Amino acid sequence: MQVKRIMTFFDEVAIEAGQPVDPPLRKAAVVAVLDNPFAGRFERDLTPLVKASEAVGRRICTIAVGLLAPHPAVSYGKAAIIGMNGEQEHGVAMLTTVFGNVMRDAAGGGKAWISSFTKRAAPGATIDIPLAHKDALYVRSHYDGIAVTLHDAPLPDEIAVICAYASRGRSNHRVGGLAAADIKGVDGLV
Repeated sequence: MQVKRIMTFFDEVAIEAGQPVDPPLRKAAVVAVLDNPFAGRFERDLTPLVKASEAVGRRICTIAVGLLAPHPAVSYGKAAIIGMNGEQEHGVAMLTTVFGNVMRDAAGGGKAWISSFTKRAAPGATIDIPLAHKDALYVRSHYDGIAVTLHDAPLPDEIAVICAYASRGRSNHRVGGLAAADIKGVDGLV
């Protein structure tokens, strides 16, 4: 599948609630817009979407992680918006383990499950991509997200595939939970 468009979203927080954020919190999301080969018809075998997600993922994940530099990616999330002639399952097929493994590679590894969200929508939709720590889901300080609005995508026969990364946990986090410094890195949870 050929990428028709790439869109980037970048957010850097240096001050939050009057408090300096050091290092700054950087969040990046990159969107690949593709034609949906299954738009308007039911297809039982979605393997072509799963296979295509690897190359698409490598392209957009490289860009997203680059936007965080010089800071490493420590949190991640993924999403897809499917144009109205497609099915939600088309977006889910683009975000399976194949895509997830590419996201982990781009982040320099990761043990945790990657949170995701998919929906069908018309151009102009906003989607909130959930973020969590790449090595341990129980690190509450890294529960966050990034909102992306695609003003003119996806068209009815397109899919917008999105990867998102963050360079650190939330600014001023103070609600407890496992500290990032205490991650065991065994099971993706702690």
